[in-house]
Amino acid sequence: QVQLVYSGGGLVQPGGSLRLSCAASGGIATIYAMCWFRQTLGKERELLATISNGDITNYADSVKGRFTSSRDNAKNTVYLQMNNLKPEDTAVYYCNLRYVDIRFPFSRSDAWGQGTQVTVSS
Repeated sequence: QVQLVYSGGGLVQPGGSLRLSCAASGGIATIYAMCWFRQTLGKERELLATISNGDITNYADSVKGRFTSSRDNAKNTVYLQMNNLKPEDTAVYYCNLRYVDIRFPFSRSDAWGQGTQVTVSS
């Protein structure tokens, strides 16, 4: 079964930077996209960045120019570099893996990690 393991996150001052990573392992035949979302209490989950095969990345307007996502295919790991952080970036950040499970090669699967808290505050 697929597992997603995070690193990064925590408390940072406004204007600071953080780097999140999310490593996927277990039962993956093919990854066709890795995405970052975030969610604050009472709000819907917001899609921030999607890296598709071919390393094509799309960003939400709210983070464009400040956040950069990248992917290490050899490690099945996706990164989110967050610069010039603002208090409104405070949220739980989630990695989403869209892949083909080796047990179910003719369908697409979707996995979420448990999320990591990012708090931007002075």
